[in-house]
Amino acid sequence: MSKYWSELTASLVPYVPGEQPKDKQYIKLNTNENPYPPSPKVIAAIQDATNDDLRLYPDPTCDKLRETLAHYYGLSKEHIFVGNGSDEILAFAFPAFFSASKPILFPDVTYTFYPVYAKLYGLNYEMIPTDDQFNIEAGHYCKPNGGIIIPNPNAPTAKFIVLDSLVQILNHNQDQVVIVDEAYIDFGGQSAVSLISEYPNLLVVQTLSKSRSLAGLRVGMAMGHPDLIDGLNRIKNSFNSYTLDRLAIAGAIAAIEDQSYFEMTNRKIIETRDRTTESLKQLGYQVIESKANFLFVSHPQQSAEVIFNELKLRGILVRYFNKPRIDQYLRISIGTDEEMDTLVAVLRELQN
Repeated sequence: MSKYWSELTASLVPYVPGEQPKDKQYIKLNTNENPYPPSPKVIAAIQDATNDDLRLYPDPTCDKLRETLAHYYGLSKEHIFVGNGSDEILAFAFPAFFSASKPILFPDVTYTFYPVYAKLYGLNYEMIPTDDQFNIEAGHYCKPNGGIIIPNPNAPTAKFIVLDSLVQILNHNQDQVVIVDEAYIDFGGQSAVSLISEYPNLLVVQTLSKSRSLAGLRVGMAMGHPDLIDGLNRIKNSFNSYTLDRLAIAGAIAAIEDQSYFEMTNRKIIETRDRTTESLKQLGYQVIESKANFLFVSHPQQSAEVIFNELKLRGILVRYFNKPRIDQYLRISIGTDEEMDTLVAVLRELQN
């Protein structure tokens, strides 16, 4: 610990991303990246934007991207906020809408950045237990609180919450902001964006990192009532007015506009996910039903930590969380058919 750190810095336990080792080539199934490249139109758009205009600041309001997103989602651009990945947007949303006077609510098994943000901003929080199948029960969020954040589908469990349950939560919390974190929504879930016109307290956060193959470009978006968007802009413009660069804006617009490529790659991932699920079940694994681009699995007779280490030795990375309730589970990102076949073959060998 540095003597120059503030008390806050010393007290933080930062989020730990999935490992990105450089010692050798791995089959990377640990960070939920898309196994397929971005649309060729994205590459062309970025190349076209790589010109003398890079000496100029980008549009701080990202109007063209917001207009593209508004058209795609059937909203107005006043309902859209964009930022440097959904993580940055969440980092803006916590101070924009939550205060320390009442605890914010989120699941006990969920994205581990949420308690990090809460600690960073001095917010109280309560983790609401999921059931023994990791389901989020709407009724548990119908009590006094200072705001709610729910990932849908959840991470790392891949569990999806039906919109009726979200409506129940929204109806019981009309004086608080309810954030629905939809990083994985495009892999089979139904988005809550359709509820925005009815619920001014709803903020839906998405990303282009997963389903649009743009994790390296860092583009996220939030959708909600213009009052919520104005709140995000107040926080953003107190940090950094230029969160997206010219290349990211150009690439993001092209990604949204290439619907056919998006549908093709998503369909391949869903098909591979479902096929891999059946293969793992045949090996005796328990697989949580997934609406995401990853699987959450356990084996009743084998240690998750041992499997994790054995896979790594054989050049396959998956994610292991040494945390209560989930320390016997592995999170496995969906790769190509060839990568997933290799995973299944290695897991079969480990049982012999």
